Amino acid sequence: MLTPSTQSLLLRHASRPAASYSAACLRQAIGGTQTRAFGIKTTLRVQEYISKAIKNDKDKTPHGEMQVTGPKPVVDTVFASMPPELRVPMFPEPIRDGIKDHKWGTDDLEALDIGLTKHRIPDRISDKIALWAVKSARRPTDIFFRNKYLHRSVMLEVVAAVPGMVGALIRHIRSLQGMRHDGGWIGHLLHEAENERMHLMTWMEVGKPVLWERALIATVQTGFFAVFSLLYMVSPRTAHRVVGYLEEEAVTSYTHFIKEIDEGRIENVPAPDVAIAYWNLEPNSTLRDVVLAVRADEALHRDTNHHFSDRIEARRESLFEDLEHSEGKPRIKY
Repeated sequence: MLTPSTQSLLLRHASRPAASYSAACLRQAIGGTQTRAFGIKTTLRVQEYISKAIKNDKDKTPHGEMQVTGPKPVVDTVFASMPPELRVPMFPEPIRDGIKDHKWGTDDLEALDIGLTKHRIPDRISDKIALWAVKSARRPTDIFFRNKYLHRSVMLEVVAAVPGMVGALIRHIRSLQGMRHDGGWIGHLLHEAENERMHLMTWMEVGKPVLWERALIATVQTGFFAVFSLLYMVSPRTAHRVVGYLEEEAVTSYTHFIKEIDEGRIENVPAPDVAIAYWNLEPNSTLRDVVLAVRADEALHRDTNHHFSDRIEARRESLFEDLEHSEGKPRIKY
């Protein structure tokens, strides 16, 4: 039931003419439009006020004050957290004793007795196989590189830097597994690997192999790494014999390299800075002096690896019994 007041309200609206009702609706629509327009104008005025305020702040900036428009500078957290020990450079040490005693010139390098014709005659089947394998690997190298001794040296050093690291790694693991000392080999093998790597860094400064030569060298090194690792795990004695014969071939190759320089077929350019620093050469040293220094290192690696193979055969691997000990220092095994 509707109340009397509600009934009278309905009767008044029903009796209102249609025209007056339409006019009322139109007034409401216009009022709403005016309200929205007022809101838009207000927003535009606020934005204009903010823009003027920002412009005034820029105008008030003191003359000469730098405006920071980019991102904030990033703090080098990597360097900040770097331990002090890592900030001290660790320069590679040369393989021969006495290198740092004085500057080395051509006469000093030529006076080194390295045994140019020294050769270990194989007396076992495994030694003969090792020699045959090295000789067989040299033939395709001679065909491919011919007299390009700079690129041949890069190939040689990429391969020659593998045995020392592989031998040190395997002996390191065996020392851990057996919980016993290594006999003093690991340090020498790591030093050998680092020395061969410095040979490579030197030749990369002199000769620049092209892309396809780099790809070939990397492929050969990968294959040699796999084969030599397996050989060292099966027979370390044979592995060191292979390296000894490989270094014999290296001495021969560098002797031919020197001959090419002496006969003028390879330019005797100045020695790179890395070679002068590493071998403590005289400032005016040349490429020929570098080859002499590298050949002397290879001769030492030749003798070392043949000796390692002999020690394994004699079942006298530990070097501690034959080391030269300094007075006042304890004789420890490591």
